[in-house]
Amino acid sequence: MSEAPSSQRKSAGTLAAFAAPTIPLSALGLPLVVYLPEFYVSTIGLSLSAVGAAFLLVRLIDIAFDPFVGGMMDRTRTRLGRFRPWMLAGMPIVGVGAFALFMGKPGTSALYLWAWLLVTYAGYSMAVLSHTAWGGVLSSDYQQRSRIYGWWQGGNVVGMILVLCLPPLMAKLTNGDHVAGIRAMGWFIVTLLPVTILLAVWRVGEPPAPVMRHEAGIRQYLALLTRPSVRRLLAADLLMGVAPGIAGALFIFFFERIKHFDKAQSGILLLVYFLAALAGAPLWPILAKKLGKHRAMALGGVLYAIVQFAAVLTPPGNSGIGMVILILAGLPYTAAPMLVRSMMADIGDEERLESGVDRTGLLYAIVTGTLKLGYALAIGVFPVLAWLGFDPKAPTATGETALTVLYAVVPAAMGLLVAAIMLRYPLDANRLAEIQRQLAARDAATDPAQPAAESSPNVALTAPGPAE
Repeated sequence: MSEAPSSQRKSAGTLAAFAAPTIPLSALGLPLVVYLPEFYVSTIGLSLSAVGAAFLLVRLIDIAFDPFVGGMMDRTRTRLGRFRPWMLAGMPIVGVGAFALFMGKPGTSALYLWAWLLVTYAGYSMAVLSHTAWGGVLSSDYQQRSRIYGWWQGGNVVGMILVLCLPPLMAKLTNGDHVAGIRAMGWFIVTLLPVTILLAVWRVGEPPAPVMRHEAGIRQYLALLTRPSVRRLLAADLLMGVAPGIAGALFIFFFERIKHFDKAQSGILLLVYFLAALAGAPLWPILAKKLGKHRAMALGGVLYAIVQFAAVLTPPGNSGIGMVILILAGLPYTAAPMLVRSMMADIGDEERLESGVDRTGLLYAIVTGTLKLGYALAIGVFPVLAWLGFDPKAPTATGETALTVLYAVVPAAMGLLVAAIMLRYPLDANRLAEIQRQLAARDAATDPAQPAAESSPNVALTAPGPAE
């Protein structure tokens, strides 16, 4: 049964089902940045440089994987659509890889870490890329796209909050056993992943893809990078991947070493941060509607810079002030991920008007790859930190200064740069409306028997799936 036209508002139930897979996927993504690198150094016993190199290089390999997956998605034609089959295919790969990573034991080799990171990231790429691209075709409306990705980002934050609850909970249940918290994260992800993906695939439809087949590979991927709108959006997205990626990778070290909190307290502070992010998630679609998406994102960059730098001023051991700072820091957290993906859907219309081809898969491969590159570069902060004199076992004044600058000052500067970039972003609501008007006119001229409002492949959701 077909769903309502995509220009109409989706029900909360439909959007909740669509967002559900982000819960286990983000529950995996956060520990890959924050907990697992530190776990493989402090508990497994690998060197800081070995862990940093493994996460960095596997991320870079994974980025090169995205254009191929995105291109194959654009050429995929099945009864389930272009994107849902790829989510189903990625599901078992992510589950097996995540289980192996979270169940690593002391004495495990660097080769073990490399191998299972490759498996996990391959499945993670398939699932995340197909899911975000699927969201990009659920509506052709400028504001509704922000609402769709607002739910998507809300699910991400819920997943991070839930997984962050596990270490302090397990610490209380096991008398401070940090490893039990890591294991619990793994079980949470492996258990919830198939439930949520199957729910989304069953409950939410997918619009029919264009009948035409076309080239969708590295050459087309690189050609998309020549668009001014794409370049600006990707530059901002890269910075907003690197900045919180650096802060996330160094979070435990910073609050343990500089602010004198233990692991359980640091985990609670991180939980407070994401609770604030969840509370702030509804704010950004509202601001996007009032200011435009690009101006709302610029505002988010400025707020991020201010509160990130303010973390330096948090008195050591003062959890009250630390929580206030992290609440303020969490509010702009959801702005960039949600707005960037909403704007990429707008760029998809721009690309279709100029080239006549729907390249949704490749466009989201670009934005997914940029985010991964940002986090890969962020994990690369570990070798830089070691080079600057930081030793995780022996405190030094030089090392602690380097840790403070890399955790707070560098990400804050990146937030300000994002604001400067986005203020000159060219594709706003008025420009998109004109693009969609021209698309409708062209589609109507191509097929006069078909109403213009239904001619775009981004408009009617007719793939199999229950009605809203």
